[in-house]
Amino acid sequence: MRFFHLLGFRLFLGIAVIVLVGTTLFTMLLVDWQSSKYIASAIQSATNISDLISRSTRYSMLLNRREDIYEIIKTIGNEPRIEGIRIINKKGMVTFSTQESEVGKNIDMTAEACIGCHATGKPVVPQKDPTLKRIFDSPKGYRVIGIITPIRNDASCSTSDCHAHSSSQTVLGILDVMIPLQDVDQDIAQFERTQILGSLSLVVLLTGFVTIFIWRMVNIPVKKLVVGTQEIVKGNLDYRIDVQTSDEIGSLGMSFNQMTQELKRARTELTTWTQTLEQRVAEKTEELRRAQKHMVQIEKMVSLGTLAATVAHELNNPLEGILTYAKLLRKKIERGIPSAESAQEMIGELMLIADETARCGNIVKNLLLFSREKVGEFKDSDLRLIIERSFKLIDHHLKMNNITSVVEMGDKQVVLYCDPHQLEEALLALEINAVEAMPGGGSFYVRVEEVEYLNAVQIIVRDTGSGIHEEDMPHIFEPFYTTKKEGKGTGLGLSVVYGIIERHSGSISVESKQGMGTTFTITLPRQTFPNG
Repeated sequence: MRFFHLLGFRLFLGIAVIVLVGTTLFTMLLVDWQSSKYIASAIQSATNISDLISRSTRYSMLLNRREDIYEIIKTIGNEPRIEGIRIINKKGMVTFSTQESEVGKNIDMTAEACIGCHATGKPVVPQKDPTLKRIFDSPKGYRVIGIITPIRNDASCSTSDCHAHSSSQTVLGILDVMIPLQDVDQDIAQFERTQILGSLSLVVLLTGFVTIFIWRMVNIPVKKLVVGTQEIVKGNLDYRIDVQTSDEIGSLGMSFNQMTQELKRARTELTTWTQTLEQRVAEKTEELRRAQKHMVQIEKMVSLGTLAATVAHELNNPLEGILTYAKLLRKKIERGIPSAESAQEMIGELMLIADETARCGNIVKNLLLFSREKVGEFKDSDLRLIIERSFKLIDHHLKMNNITSVVEMGDKQVVLYCDPHQLEEALLALEINAVEAMPGGGSFYVRVEEVEYLNAVQIIVRDTGSGIHEEDMPHIFEPFYTTKKEGKGTGLGLSVVYGIIERHSGSISVESKQGMGTTFTITLPRQTFPNG
């Protein structure tokens, strides 16, 4: 069925239909025209014969020589192309006929040969045309044309001595000449057959010519264009159409070849440009990698310098106090055995040295915790037990600072794959911060919530303390950043918490308002794996 969708076939079908319809109409019109010509010629021939008989018998009629009249008519009636000749009087009786059997008989006015003129009951006699024409079927099976010529009672006839007709009588009778149309019909049929065969031959020739013309001039070039387009779609830009004509389709083929050439050139340029771009990107990437490596090294050095300066600063204060009190104690001991009062004073100074030494130890410990990536062992642990242990460690701090605590963990186990010691350390750091934020007492609140759509658990730690200043919020998780008074903190607590939560593939967020407390929210996935 794909054949019916071809442009060439549809063009051929349209032209073939037009040629067939046009030839058929032309043949029909030509056959009708030629048939009318044949009939007109036959009518003219019959009219001429009728006129010849009228003129030949006129003189004999004036002299009332019936034998002469009948002999003339009989002689003419014996011609091969005359069906019959008869004379009919006004009463409808045949007074003479080349067929003797009709003589003396009355004509049937309802017969096919007469009905044309006698249909109204009164014969129609034309005034201008001297004859009446009719065509009817003969009992012998062929058509006959009849020419009726009225025999008029003119002045010469009505005044003749041999006639007793009144001058008021216009028609004395009729002369009926009948010519067979058998040969004419055969000629018409032969012409019709010849014309139909000629028209069919013309249609076949034109259709064949149109088919060849469309096939060569339309279908083949269009098929070449279709194949060329398919090749272009496949990426074959080397394909060229063989152009053999200089008409519009040939020009289209040349334009197609030029288009493929331009496409190939553009693709080559694009490929070259892409390769060059890839090379340049690779070069720039390598340059950026080297620059990044250099920057990382610089950042490491800067971080190391910052860390060294911060650690030196953090350790310098307690070490300076330790050194000062150690020198002072040595001088006191060098003076001799101290008194009881001096000994008590020296004990206080030794306790101060011990506290400062412990502070140095805490700084180093937090620094080590902050720098370590793999600490402890990950295993399935009940989060409720971890929270309970952290609360036991700060229970005396809560009582000393008059702080009430509320813990909501539910009755079911909350099992997480985690390092329980690290999580306990992170929670303890948040809890100690909360206690330190409420020196005058307050409320401490911890809640565990399931987050089904994340398949995670949230730990919410909230206090009613002093809160965090807005300008400090972006920096609270940075190492060595602290809002506590000099000597009260190292600035590593929340940084350690942040690192522990991150190693558990979790997240931590904070909300705080000055004077209204702080809320930390820790989100831990159900199945987590340690980083590194």
